[in-house]
Order: sequence, then C-alpha cells, then structure tokens
Amino acid sequence: MSAEQMDELLSLLGPELTRQSTNYRAAIEPKQRLAVALRYLASGDSLVSLAFSYRLGCSTVTNSVHMVYAAIENIMMERFLPRPTEDTWKEVAQCFWEKWNFPNCLGAIDGKHIVIQAPPLSGSQYFNYKKTFSIVLMALVDADHRFRVIKVGDFGRTSDGGTYAGSDLGKGMEIKTLHVPTSTSLPDAAHLGEMPFVMVGDAAFPLKPYLMRPYPGKNLTHQKRIFNYRLSRARMVVENAFGILASRWRIFHRRINLLPKNVDTLVVPGCILHNFLLAPSENQRLLDEAEQQGRHMGGNRPSRDACNVREAFCTFFNSPEGSVTWQDRMV
Repeated sequence: MSAEQMDELLSLLGPELTRQSTNYRAAIEPKQRLAVALRYLASGDSLVSLAFSYRLGCSTVTNSVHMVYAAIENIMMERFLPRPTEDTWKEVAQCFWEKWNFPNCLGAIDGKHIVIQAPPLSGSQYFNYKKTFSIVLMALVDADHRFRVIKVGDFGRTSDGGTYAGSDLGKGMEIKTLHVPTSTSLPDAAHLGEMPFVMVGDAAFPLKPYLMRPYPGKNLTHQKRIFNYRLSRARMVVENAFGILASRWRIFHRRINLLPKNVDTLVVPGCILHNFLLAPSENQRLLDEAEQQGRHMGGNRPSRDACNVREAFCTFFNSPEGSVTWQDRMV
C-alpha cells in the first residue's frame, strides 16, 4: 500500500476511528488503529504478537481491529463493493468481451475456503473435503479481478453449488430481481438470436440459462473443447482474484484463530480493501506470487433452456464471428 493510499484510507475512516481521551487514558490515534488492523490482515500475526509489537494491550488491539473493520464495511462498502445495477452489469459484460473474449458475461464465480480453528461444539459442520475447518467465501469477479458480489460464512462442508444456491445472488438470479440486462445478440452474430447474460463457473456449479459450466467428460468434440477452453479462460479471473487477495492479505494463507462470526467480519473488509487497492502493476506482482504458492479451490440436472444457451455459445466460439486465432492450438 502506497503512502498516498494510506492517506486516502485514513481520510475516509479517520472520523469513525476517533475517540475522546479521558482523565485516565489517552485515546489511540486513528492512524495507529488503522496501522494495527492493516498489519493484522497483511501479516497474519496473532493479536497477541501485534499487541507486543505496538506496545499496546491485547484488548486495545482487539478493539481497534474490530473498530477499523466495522468502519471499512460501513463507510466503504457502498463505494467499493456496491450492489450492481443494470448499467454496471453492461459495463462488466463489455469488459469481459474486450479482455477475455467472452460476450454477455456478468462475471466469473467460485468459492474459496478460509481456514479457521475448529469452533467449539460445531461437530463436522465446518470440516471440509481437504480435512481442515473452514468457512466459504463465494465471489463473483469482473474482468479486472474486482469483487462484484460476495457471500461469506457458509460452513466448510457446504459445496460451492450449495453455497451459491443459498446465496442472495443465486436466489436473485433465479427469480430475476438483480437488474440483469435483457437478452441481446452476441457481437456480429445476430443470426444466432438473442442470448441471455450469463455468469461462468466450474463443474461445481449447476448449468442454468444464466450460469455456464464446462461440458463434462473426456471424449468431447473439438467444438466442445473449444467452448471449455474459452469458458476456462474467462473463469480464471476469479481464481486470480483469490490469489491476489491471499498474496496481499497473508492472513488468508494461515489458519485464523477466531470464531466464525469474527472471521466473517474480517473477510468482508479484506475484499473491500482488495477493490480499493486494485492497480494493474501491483496485480501482476501479486498474481506471480499466487501462481508460485498455488491455490486449490460437484450439480443439478440442467434444464433444456440452459443446454440450448450453452450450445449457442459453443456455436459462437467456433464461428468466424466468435473465434480467436489461438484457440485451436490450446485444445
């Protein structure tokens, strides 16, 4: 984080972090509260270790961290992680076409497990397939690795598809309350008819008219392999976004020794700050780190409409209007 970004952050949050001094103790300066909270995210050090480093009491550090994260969510959410509008969706889709050659795309969706200590009396609810305890961060990401919609807090044992189905995003897409633009023709391909706007996900997600997943199986036709490649290329932005998030905020590389409800209040500010700090040159450095570290992140019976939409995208990607020059050698 640059000095200018730190100053901007302090100007946004400072009034919310200011407290009156009393006859018994001097109030902590907003700048120090912010520094402690950012250090906790960036280093992953324990709160006890931070208290020792800053020569502060453990309760003071804990209160400062919670205060800063609450301020980030209350003050910065509307600006840096707002609820998408119809115009926002159109901008996201245009950017996906220009950068990743996937038209009518609302974003790439995936889940990330945030590893936590085993909560008391929780049984196997938080125990995931990797044999760790976790909560799930579900995110829809745009072409610039920016989080557009997030959901935090589902049990680690819940599949990505299950988390999505129970989310406001999943429910809203199903009942059409999220201001998604109406169907439109693909670029230079009016002969294919009007196509819906869609999200892209992996095989863990259900195939829906508004949610594309890869064709399953190994013995696929060349055209279907092309579709899978093009979808995978567009979907990579969400994996990259998680990689950037964890490289910037090292706490997500470690087991977080907090109760799940407190982890939730940590993850949301981390995502908001991720959007606040986005810069292309910094992203590339963090992406390189994420690739070195590595990242590891099942479905309902699809409807005929969903299958038809996927077939239409497949046709488009294999047509002169929708193909890219390098796709044949990639499959």
